[in-house]
Amino acid sequence: PHPTPSPAPLGRCDPVSMVTAPAAGWFGYDPEAVCPARGPCFRPPEEGKMPAEDKRWETLEALRNSEKGRLSYDTSWLEEGEDVLEQCRSSPKLSVESAWVLDRFFQPETQSSTSESLTPLIYGFSRDDQLQETPVFPPDPGTEKETNNNVQEVVQELNAEHTLLLLSPEATQIEGYVRKYEEVHRIKGQAELKHRQELQQKAVQSFSNTAVELLKRFEESLELRQRQEYEEMRDMMEKGSLEVQGRQEKLKEEHRRRAKNLNLKLREAEQQRLRQEELERQRQAESRERVRRLNCIQEEVLHLNMQIEPYFKQKELVGLDLSGYSNRGNQLCSLVSGVIKLTSEGGVPHQEDILNAERALLQMRGLIAEMHEKIAAAAAEKKRMKEEEEKALQKKQEVKAEPVKPVPQEKTNRKEGLQVKADSSTMQWYQQLQDMCDQCAISINDLNNSKDFKVKKIKMDLQKTATIPVGQISSIAGSHLREIFEKINNLLMGKQIPSAGKLVSISQHPQGQDFVCYKLAEKFVKQGEEEVASHHEAAFPIAVVASGIWESHPKVGDLFLAHLHRKCPYAVPFFPSWKDGLPKEEYQRLLGYRVLDNGVEQQDNFLKRISGMVRLYAAIMLLRWPYGSKQAEHPHGLNYAWRWLAQMLNLEPLADITATLLFDFLEVCGNALMKKYQNQFWKMILLIKNDYFCRIEAVTGTGQVGAVIRLRQFLEKCLKQKDIPLPKGYLHPAFWRS
Repeated sequence: PHPTPSPAPLGRCDPVSMVTAPAAGWFGYDPEAVCPARGPCFRPPEEGKMPAEDKRWETLEALRNSEKGRLSYDTSWLEEGEDVLEQCRSSPKLSVESAWVLDRFFQPETQSSTSESLTPLIYGFSRDDQLQETPVFPPDPGTEKETNNNVQEVVQELNAEHTLLLLSPEATQIEGYVRKYEEVHRIKGQAELKHRQELQQKAVQSFSNTAVELLKRFEESLELRQRQEYEEMRDMMEKGSLEVQGRQEKLKEEHRRRAKNLNLKLREAEQQRLRQEELERQRQAESRERVRRLNCIQEEVLHLNMQIEPYFKQKELVGLDLSGYSNRGNQLCSLVSGVIKLTSEGGVPHQEDILNAERALLQMRGLIAEMHEKIAAAAAEKKRMKEEEEKALQKKQEVKAEPVKPVPQEKTNRKEGLQVKADSSTMQWYQQLQDMCDQCAISINDLNNSKDFKVKKIKMDLQKTATIPVGQISSIAGSHLREIFEKINNLLMGKQIPSAGKLVSISQHPQGQDFVCYKLAEKFVKQGEEEVASHHEAAFPIAVVASGIWESHPKVGDLFLAHLHRKCPYAVPFFPSWKDGLPKEEYQRLLGYRVLDNGVEQQDNFLKRISGMVRLYAAIMLLRWPYGSKQAEHPHGLNYAWRWLAQMLNLEPLADITATLLFDFLEVCGNALMKKYQNQFWKMILLIKNDYFCRIEAVTGTGQVGAVIRLRQFLEKCLKQKDIPLPKGYLHPAFWRS
């Protein structure tokens, strides 16, 4: 059997031309040869591969010389339609031998043997030759069955035609086989075409499914890529956000650092400015102090110079030459005036100017003292001469003269002399307060010296609760003072007071009441010698609270007086006297000085301390707690202030101390005494100005004139204006509404 070529899907080859046209060279199937209409076609095998070359060429030569070999075949006969096929379907004329051909044609066994014997002749191959088989996909069973049925129908149609007439037996046989083969080949081609179409559909379906799957995979990969890109974008954005946040934090940190540095620089600049301002204030204050010092020196020099003129008018001094003293005094006044004039032109007085003015003042004092000595000597000489004359006259008198009584002279001496010590009633009152203070100190000795931890804790809590509010007293507002007063008052009344996160009460210890009173009074006195000494206006808020506590708890007031008299005996007033065998340091301590390991404190510090305590004492006598009982009287009011002033003027003045205390006392409560005692007060002021002030000047040394000048200026101003102003820092009624 020869291999069957695969049918073309879109066309059909001419079987006559494939078999009979020698020009086409069709004797075998070449899978690489492609027919224009059907695709792969049969071609003769290559040279050297044909098994029977002699027979092939003989067959070709026979076919070429045959009648059909000399015919020309149209390759496009199918395009001409049915007209071409009608010629073949017409009844041909058979030759004489056609019967034999037909008989052999329709015999099955003959057909088989004839087919087997003629097939090589048709194709030009011998039985031993083999064609190269092209691999063809085997048709499925359904297709093969349908193909066999079609072949049988074609064979029946061919057997039905009994009128076929061939020109020669061989040609007729070949033509029959050709037509038979053509039909079989056509049917097989259709089956193969259908099979290929099914395979193609399956392939297309497979490709479609594959494409769908690939599309799905592509979409999945695309979605995956999109998700990855989204994740990368989000990671990038988060990373960028973190970087931005980091940069922002760095910028903030840099900003804070720069702000901190700037604040430090500003603070340093502000501190530098404050230091410069403080230095400038100190320089100005020093300058003002020097100017005041120069003014005081000039005033004193002028005052001393004015003392020279009255002596020229005294008749007792007629014949005494005082012109030299007057000229020298005028020179010293001119010298001091020149120093002050130069200072006013230069702006700031120097220390040399102060020294020159002080030297001029010393010379003026020396000049006045020398003049007084000379005048006293002249007066004594004149008095002696007068006494001698009187004695001579008395001897000449015959009548006995009555002797002069010494009583008036004794009265004058008593008037001119002052007490050195305080009177007995004052000293008795002073001693009672000291005894009461000592008894209170002894009663709280167990609490003070206890070694028990709990007792020490109670003592510290009570001391802090009592003394800390006193240290917080200020003139900020009236409500602030009221809160402090309520806290101290409630503590003394036995109520529980919150302090440092816990409750404190005097009932925690049997000596709690005495201990708090003792420490509270001691703290008030300490505020006077420290706070009031530095800031005179602080005396009034401290005094009004102390006055309210004194009114509610008199024991605190008595202890306050005892501590005050112990630290400042001039508040009694009482000037301790020297006793034989008393150490110098102890005597100075009795006078109110602080005796330290390195010696006694300076005079300026001492005057500053006693000034603060006297100012606080005067403010307590002046003020009263506004929220106390309206019917009760002040426990230590202005009557005690009048008594202190009277007793002070009955004592001999002390250098620096008396002038300082009188000035501070009158400046604080002078206005109140003026309003209460009126004419009696002005008589007291005149007494101080005309009589007592001379005694103060007499005991004042060279470097102690500051307090004396301040007191004299204050007295002269008050007498000139007939009024004493309210002290600076006085608490007006509007203060208590704040």
